[in-house]
Amino acid sequence: MKRYHIYLLFLTLTLLSCSSNPFPSNGDGDKDWTSFRGDATLSGYSRHSLPEHPTLLWSYKGDKRTLASPVVLDGTCYWCDIKGRLLGVDLQGQKVFERDLATHVEATALIRDSILYIGRIDGRLEAFSLTTNDSLWSFETEGQISASPNVVQFQGREALMVGSYDNFMYCVDKETGKEISHFPSGYYINGAAAVWQNSVIFGGCDQLVRLIDCQTGKQTDSLLLDSYIPASPALAGNHAYFADYGGDVYELTLADGKISEWRKLVTASDENGQMTAVPAVNEDAVFVYSDLQHLSAFSRKDGQQLWKYLMKGSLGESSPVVTDDHVLTCTKTGVISILDAKTGQMKWEYDTGEQIVGSPAVIENHFFILTAKGTLLCFGNLQ
Repeated sequence: MKRYHIYLLFLTLTLLSCSSNPFPSNGDGDKDWTSFRGDATLSGYSRHSLPEHPTLLWSYKGDKRTLASPVVLDGTCYWCDIKGRLLGVDLQGQKVFERDLATHVEATALIRDSILYIGRIDGRLEAFSLTTNDSLWSFETEGQISASPNVVQFQGREALMVGSYDNFMYCVDKETGKEISHFPSGYYINGAAAVWQNSVIFGGCDQLVRLIDCQTGKQTDSLLLDSYIPASPALAGNHAYFADYGGDVYELTLADGKISEWRKLVTASDENGQMTAVPAVNEDAVFVYSDLQHLSAFSRKDGQQLWKYLMKGSLGESSPVVTDDHVLTCTKTGVISILDAKTGQMKWEYDTGEQIVGSPAVIENHFFILTAKGTLLCFGNLQ
């Protein structure tokens, strides 16, 4: 009987530990940030620690305008500039990979199993081997791809979800690049799809949030927002967070393949417009931009505003990243800031002197910022 009680206690603790961490790691290691926003939920949450005393360790000048965010595999940072030059720079600041896609690119890449997947302005989704530098396959849509793909389990096989300006969200076989299915939208899809249980959720420029069941391949629900949705959602547990272009921020509750309820965390005012960044979420709070110049934290429990901080410079597309204790964020004017996640107190600032539109990438005790001029900055602790 004693052994049985010990077993029950162990099982209970295991289940509690699983339920208290709604953020998957995708199997990434301490030197990996292999997808836009860090994981398949697009939460912007990092389980890695930020440097205790952030110092610029090195910078690499790509010298071409860049709209994408960096991704990292085993300490090597990858990105593509708008001219289609795909670069890889290692943790010592040395270029170790280069490929010319010969077309314009805005999208952030995705890396899985040493294969890099990236969308192009000419409408193609490309797959490259980072070990051999070979092109593996190319999938063609009828409109530009500006968002990152995401990995899902779709009807028993691993697939990629990617949106296009031809008004469709595509599901593509990850190994072959062959289309499995596609889902219509009323207008452009500019953001990525986030993964929730056996479903994906995404928004579009038709103002609709859509929920797709990855087992049946059918849309199970939708919700019309007050303005079009230019960016990706952020998920945590059974909640999805969306920002629309008008400045509203929504919390959607998901249950049984449906949107069971929703509420506004931020209601737009005359000063609120042009929300193009993705919220960031940790266990306690959701972090969003408001009034074009403020970073705000809202309680996930009751929706109350916890704090609001006036940033130094206007905010844009660069989305915040949050850990358990800190929020890392960048202004469009080039100021990088680290704030206390619970109090909103400023902990550290750095002015890059260059515009920033991409989101940070975080690995253990390091973070990477890619400026719009194509300069990659690596911050860490001095040895």
